Amino acid sequence: MERRRFLSACAAVAGASQVAALANAWAAAAPQRYSRTRLIDIHGDPIVVARLAPRTNYVFNYPYAGTPCFLLNLGRPVAAAQKLLRADGSAYSWSGGVGPAQSIVAYSAICAHKLAYPTREVSFIRFQPDRSPTSDGNVIHCCADHSVYDPGAGARVVSGPAPQPLAAILLEYEADSDGLAAVGTVGAEQFDAFFRKYDFKLTMEYGQGHAKQPVGETTVVRELAQYCRQTIRC
Repeated sequence: MERRRFLSACAAVAGASQVAALANAWAAAAPQRYSRTRLIDIHGDPIVVARLAPRTNYVFNYPYAGTPCFLLNLGRPVAAAQKLLRADGSAYSWSGGVGPAQSIVAYSAICAHKLAYPTREVSFIRFQPDRSPTSDGNVIHCCADHSVYDPGAGARVVSGPAPQPLAAILLEYEADSDGLAAVGTVGAEQFDAFFRKYDFKLTMEYGQGHAKQPVGETTVVRELAQYCRQTIRC
């Protein structure tokens, strides 16, 4: 009798552990909501989707002042992506492109391998519209370690050492103004590791603690060529 009770207790504990693990995995894979932030241009006017050049690198910061993201008009409808996998094995889905042609996507510009990102001086990571000796076209390519992502499939890893896709930035399309707002992320965020690794550099650029501040009601979108002095091509 005591042995049966012991085994039943163990089974209950194991079952609870499995439920907790599943709950944690689901929570990790669920979208993360942040403040609703409208995308504006350098003049302070709302971004107009019709004016976003296809297959061109645009950058903005979200959800924090120091965390850069890519905004891309892929020039074609982009369907939702299912069964994307984080490095911890949890699966998630991405809702696809937004806008009249469902061609607008946004991703964190922090590489999932060694956290390379666009700085004011140089960017080793960018959207690459054309084929190169090291990868096909229409990909996000990090030349620091040759991790390659497909922005038309939720930034799924195509090749290289990256262990997971880039986190996707969730966008809302404002049909009345043809504008855009960022509202959250889905996928594996790199923000904590990013702030730890680049604490000194970000402090020098933004001031003590300012890089970790939420962006607020608006965030400025610029072409990558206007944002940083040099873009590495590979």
